[in-house]
Amino acid sequence: MEHLFNIDLNLWQFLIFMVVGVLTGIINTIAGSGSLITLPIFIFMCGLSPSVANATNRIGVFLQSLVATTTYAKSKPEIFKDSLWLIIPSVLGAILGSKIAVDLDEKTMNYTIGGLMVFMLLILLFKPDKWLITDKDISKNQNKTIGSFIVFFLIGIYGGFLQAGVGFFLLAGLVLVSKYSLTQSNGLKLALVLAFTAPALALFIFYGKVHFGYGILMGVFQAIGAWIGVKYISKIPNANLWIYRLLIVIVAASALKFFL
Repeated sequence: MEHLFNIDLNLWQFLIFMVVGVLTGIINTIAGSGSLITLPIFIFMCGLSPSVANATNRIGVFLQSLVATTTYAKSKPEIFKDSLWLIIPSVLGAILGSKIAVDLDEKTMNYTIGGLMVFMLLILLFKPDKWLITDKDISKNQNKTIGSFIVFFLIGIYGGFLQAGVGFFLLAGLVLVSKYSLTQSNGLKLALVLAFTAPALALFIFYGKVHFGYGILMGVFQAIGAWIGVKYISKIPNANLWIYRLLIVIVAASALKFFL
């Protein structure tokens, strides 16, 4: 158990780790898919196995989501009204998804994450946000449907299984299925990730898959990034555009690395 707390980083690696943590905290708060950056860092720089990296990544996701959701709720608490209908199926799905991840062998997990990188690169290139409703508020109790329950249960399974890129699916589900505006969806996305990450992280800890040293260190930096993202970066014009470009470069490089 002691090795799950050991941190072996030189000065330059620590600085990269810190920058990545803060940056992905910002990215996950105002855009999403920061896990597409942290997963390769855990695997290729920290030397964690794919399954342990996948589990360890949840500490940072949980901490940054906690900071971002509480900060967001102070300014726009009305956004989270009636969100329990979406949270419950997401949590149930995440428990199932994380159990699948625990049982998967290392080789399969490695190829799964590599395949995910390619898939998410294609999603990034096709800019799915272009077909999402942006400003019009059309959420008038339309979210409480069986369709929404099923969709968010499935998204929860994916979130519990891999997490990386789940923000895209949450936004699509919230806008296209549950009929929220994109503005509302960005806030609700944070709460949903927080809700279904908690049981997934608990299950990974139970099965001894989490490296607490790297996970907590990354989580602290991501929480700082999340606070910066909500308070400042989200107000900067074209911030999403630069994050989008950065994600394409990093995800493309990571996908290539997984299959070499």
